[in-house]
Amino acid sequence: MSGLPADTVPTLPGPEEAAPPPWLEELTPHQIVTELDKYIVGQDNAKKAVAIALRNRWRRQRVADDIREEIMPNNLILIGPTGVGKTEIARRLARLAGAPFVKVEASKFTEVGYVGRDVESMVRDLVDVAINMVRAEREDDVAEVADAHVEERLLDLLLPASAEVDKDPGEKQGPDDSPADHSHQLFVAGPGGVDPRPAAASEVTDLPTRRARTREKLRKLLRGGKLEDREVEVEVSQTANLEGMMIPMGGVEGMDHNFTEMLQDMLPRKTKHRKVTVAEARRILFQDELDRLVDMDEVVNEALERAEDMGMIFLDEIDKIAGERGGMGPDVSREGVQRDLLPIVEGSTVTTKYGVVRTDHVLFIAAGAFHVARPSDLVPELQGRFPIRVELTSLSEKDFIRILKEPENALLKQYTALVATEGATLEFQDDGIDEVARIAMQLNERMENIGARRLQTVMTTLLEDTLFGLPERGARTLRIDKEFVLQHLEAIVDDEDLRRYIL
Repeated sequence: MSGLPADTVPTLPGPEEAAPPPWLEELTPHQIVTELDKYIVGQDNAKKAVAIALRNRWRRQRVADDIREEIMPNNLILIGPTGVGKTEIARRLARLAGAPFVKVEASKFTEVGYVGRDVESMVRDLVDVAINMVRAEREDDVAEVADAHVEERLLDLLLPASAEVDKDPGEKQGPDDSPADHSHQLFVAGPGGVDPRPAAASEVTDLPTRRARTREKLRKLLRGGKLEDREVEVEVSQTANLEGMMIPMGGVEGMDHNFTEMLQDMLPRKTKHRKVTVAEARRILFQDELDRLVDMDEVVNEALERAEDMGMIFLDEIDKIAGERGGMGPDVSREGVQRDLLPIVEGSTVTTKYGVVRTDHVLFIAAGAFHVARPSDLVPELQGRFPIRVELTSLSEKDFIRILKEPENALLKQYTALVATEGATLEFQDDGIDEVARIAMQLNERMENIGARRLQTVMTTLLEDTLFGLPERGARTLRIDKEFVLQHLEAIVDDEDLRRYIL
């Protein structure tokens, strides 16, 4: 690759220039709750509890070293029916903190010896998320440098090096260097690419200057996007795909994937030449430059530290593994899952492909509806590791109206944006919004209560005909009022069979 001129090479950001990681931002509990309010309606007690837990993580980073290791995270159990915001609270909290976040379902795990996922796999997933997060941040830091390097490499491919230009003018001509062996060429740059033509004798001595001028013309064409369809030849590396070919004895969950990746790293990479367009070559070369510029050892070290100190694991459906203790059959397996989860939540070391990870300071947020079981049905040791319990309230009709209108990702805003792509406009009237909320509430009372998710079902059915015929109807303004809602939904709501299968 040709090096950039010394005065134009972008410099990598130094430690003093790098912005602090987002999870170190000093968010107060009030600010955290305010941010959560943008996406989640109600549930003030739950927001307050998670805000305190997140702020305590920030506080822990700033206490003396001798007591820092002794401060344990405030693990929580969110108790409430489905669709009231348990998962959304945990997910938004993780995004707010810039922390590695993994959502797992406790019912997918089984105790050792039974078919199912190993409980340690959630820690390995957390580390993978942390690696991807830190790598993405580092790639953003060096993206400008990578772009500059890619441009130079593309120019090298578009204007191949000439033997006569590269030869030292004072070098003596050897016996095999006859004029017939090396034809002097000039390169003419145009929108169609570079075309060589024979150089006159008077032009040969000026070839380096002319070549530099041609290269600058090419640079302007390249930056103007006029060479995107031009074909160039690039060298790409390939690794053997061993996925699914080798499974260790015993089929331990998580081991086969790590073992396969380890073998792929050990095997030599094969290279081959491919003819691709400049646009495709830019993508390939850009990724190659990122791989060169990003120090993966530093990425792994920071990711492991972030996973240990700031990682968050959301254990959903924890009530599905709770049951009366001392029973037989499936209950025994449920209690086995709890006892396998216990060391991870208490704090243990888990071996991953990137190194050993301690879970002592990982924040665990569990959630469950607890319709049948109760938190007290969990084994006492696991209960003790979730000292904070927050009960989320069921949603009312007024909450449904707010959910439709207020959040940043409100359903009305989503559908308005989707319809706008076709040149049409949706105008939601207040009486129409009230009617949608009333129908959703009524359906939750008559059928299974699925919380705010019922709004998605109702809105999809309400706008089904509109979204289907939108491309043919073209630009138009559609008013969604009470009459429109009743016209499209009343028949379905009144028909018990249709209601059961459609809504």
